[in-house]
Amino acid sequence: MAGPELLLDSSIRLWVVLPIVFITFFVGVIRHYVTQLLHSEKKVELEQVSDSQVLIRSRILRENGKYIPKQSFAMRKHYFNDPETGFFKKTKRKVVPKNPMTDPSMLTDMMKGNLTNVLPMILIGGWINWAFSGFLTTKVPFPLTLRFKPMLQRGIELLSLDASWVSSASWYFLNVFGLRSMYNLILGQDNAADQSRIMQDQMTGAAMAMPPDPNKAFKAEWEALEIVDHQWALENIEDELIARDLNFEGIFDKEPKRSMF
Repeated sequence: MAGPELLLDSSIRLWVVLPIVFITFFVGVIRHYVTQLLHSEKKVELEQVSDSQVLIRSRILRENGKYIPKQSFAMRKHYFNDPETGFFKKTKRKVVPKNPMTDPSMLTDMMKGNLTNVLPMILIGGWINWAFSGFLTTKVPFPLTLRFKPMLQRGIELLSLDASWVSSASWYFLNVFGLRSMYNLILGQDNAADQSRIMQDQMTGAAMAMPPDPNKAFKAEWEALEIVDHQWALENIEDELIARDLNFEGIFDKEPKRSMF
């Protein structure tokens, strides 16, 4: 037989639930603008920009080469794919992985990330756990197993309490990771207030720090361009236009509009 249902005081909604929501939301907004103030533009190498533009030109040639004559297509393809002098064959780039411990800019970015993301979360979470400790804020509208008690009832050690109840500390963490839609609505899609996205970026930061290998990109683009068979789409365009029944009736009969002046 289930125990008696708990009834929460309505004052908890005004003095615990809503303050935690507002504090979490405004801290995220402040974090967004502080991150924008501390943001520094990353230096882009001229060689990297040049390589990316070459890859774009080759891709455009593969997709739209049918609109130029075969000789023009062959000349451009020779520039990229010639076995001896082709750009994709003769160009070899040195890929040097950056060490974040020796790169001052990466160390500075890591410090800025810890300052704007990790430190506020620890301080605000500790203060909320101290100021609102021991409160039950809400109840999940579906039954849960006992394995969810450490996650949803942080700060409340009651074995007899139903696992569906949420403590104030857990309510704070649910708001930290659950206000993404509000941040996207108010601050835009690419905002710095979404804590879940920031933590995901930090987890994948090591992989993103590794520069892409342009040699592999050149090889893949060479293979893609090599198998392209040119079929000129405008070969019989004159005959098609002449054979088409063009209706010019009424075009030259319209009187020009007269100006008031």
